[in-house]
Amino acid sequence: MEQILSLQFLPEQWMRTAFSVMLLLAGMWVIQVITRAFLRYVVKRVVDSSASDWDDLLFEFKVPHRAAQVLPLVAAQLALPLLSGVSERAEALITRVLVALVAMAAARAAVAVMHATNALYERRSDARARPIKSYIQLGTVALYLLVIIFAIATIAGRSPWGLPTGRGAAMAIILLIFRDTLLSLVASIQISNNDLIHVGDWIEMPQFNADGDVVDIALHTVKIQNWDKTFTVVPTHKFLDHSFKNWRGMFETGGRRIKRSIEINVTSIRFLSEEDIERFARFRLLSEYIATKRAELAEAERDDLPVNARRLTNIGTLRAYIAAYLRQHPGINQGMTQMVRQLEPTPEGIPIQLYCFTSDTRWVVYEGVQADIFDHILAMVPEFGLQVYQRPSGADLGAIVESSASS
Repeated sequence: MEQILSLQFLPEQWMRTAFSVMLLLAGMWVIQVITRAFLRYVVKRVVDSSASDWDDLLFEFKVPHRAAQVLPLVAAQLALPLLSGVSERAEALITRVLVALVAMAAARAAVAVMHATNALYERRSDARARPIKSYIQLGTVALYLLVIIFAIATIAGRSPWGLPTGRGAAMAIILLIFRDTLLSLVASIQISNNDLIHVGDWIEMPQFNADGDVVDIALHTVKIQNWDKTFTVVPTHKFLDHSFKNWRGMFETGGRRIKRSIEINVTSIRFLSEEDIERFARFRLLSEYIATKRAELAEAERDDLPVNARRLTNIGTLRAYIAAYLRQHPGINQGMTQMVRQLEPTPEGIPIQLYCFTSDTRWVVYEGVQADIFDHILAMVPEFGLQVYQRPSGADLGAIVESSASS
């Protein structure tokens, strides 16, 4: 009989509980509305009038908004015992759910604080060399993982410490899921400690078709903007598995290398005559070189046969001219390696290679300086009685045929 009566009063008890819960939710909503209005019209004005930057960042990343979400949850916990018609079991369950929600809201606020801290840190001059974004992301993942475990254990009415230890298979799955995260963490630590990559570095990774500037270094990925304005996203741990080229050293030393050759036609190489030497002596860039060589030739043993005498060549004089031209060029870094060398002869001729560094590392300026230098050299080659090798084209062959036909 008592069981029948208890069953008759069960719907009424549930109605009272549902009404109390609805009343509780309505109160939480009112507190939330009041809190948002306070943040929007009071706190926002205080933040805007402040001269510091940190409070602006906290408001930008919605730290006060997320922290304020704790207030209605705490108020609901305090008001729950005052409500009538709520059974002890329902009250205990609602309390555990509220505690879990408070933990989640606090975690979201803590994550917002970490992101605001990272934004403030990135304003420092040394932030590119030592980025902390990957550590912020790792902390976010770890915090959310701990809060999820805590929330599940709290709602289930169990100890948070016993939940993961009693679920070995679940932990193995979690480790498998976060495998890339662990690999990326190790890679981020090594990249930071060994100073391998900075934001703004120009890197090349042919394996991933990456050639451009690093724009972002995160826990899991490194974002690269290529020169064609496309983006390549490379997993962080791949920088330890594959080789890459970092051009940062070029910018730090202040010189960008020129290493380019011109091929001289072998048939145009000859010894200089006295008339040639006299003419080259009037060249401003060659006057000192010719004077030195004349003194050396005067001291050398004389011989009636030209083949036994020491003589100057037009290709050697050209190398001396190019070296003098580079030494006085304003676009060349005079404090770095500089030489003009002759390479091994090839079927295309004898390469004369320029090896030097520009004083400006900017791409456009570098290409302009390099082009100006070779414009001048190519125009000066005929002055030395030399010819630049060029493969015969159809027009050349046609001219030969016409010349043969006319003769």
